[in-house]
Amino acid sequence: MNIEEFREYCLTLPLVTEDMPFDETVVVFRLKGKIFACITLDKPDIVVLKCDPDRALELRDHYAAIEGAFHWNKKYWNQIRLDSDVDRPLIEELTRHAYNEVNAKLPKKDRVTPIEN
Repeated sequence: MNIEEFREYCLTLPLVTEDMPFDETVVVFRLKGKIFACITLDKPDIVVLKCDPDRALELRDHYAAIEGAFHWNKKYWNQIRLDSDVDRPLIEELTRHAYNEVNAKLPKKDRVTPIEN
């Protein structure tokens, strides 16, 4: 998977929007205004995804390409190298997980149907 395929996948998820709130190189993907994923155009081999804290640690222990995200709260955010031991199905599953993590924290009236992993 490359950065453009990752972007296209994020945009297939219900109600996802993208914007560049920090500068012209950082693209974030949001559900109802809340960020669940991020790419940096000057580092096209890395994506950042929100994650359950316990699962984040398990993933970091299991995959060399998954580590705490630089400049993000490492308790909740992982960065994943796309050119690594993490295959496309897992990246897509972790993207859905990130989407669902954000969805679960929204007020009940704003939540959407969770995406199955």
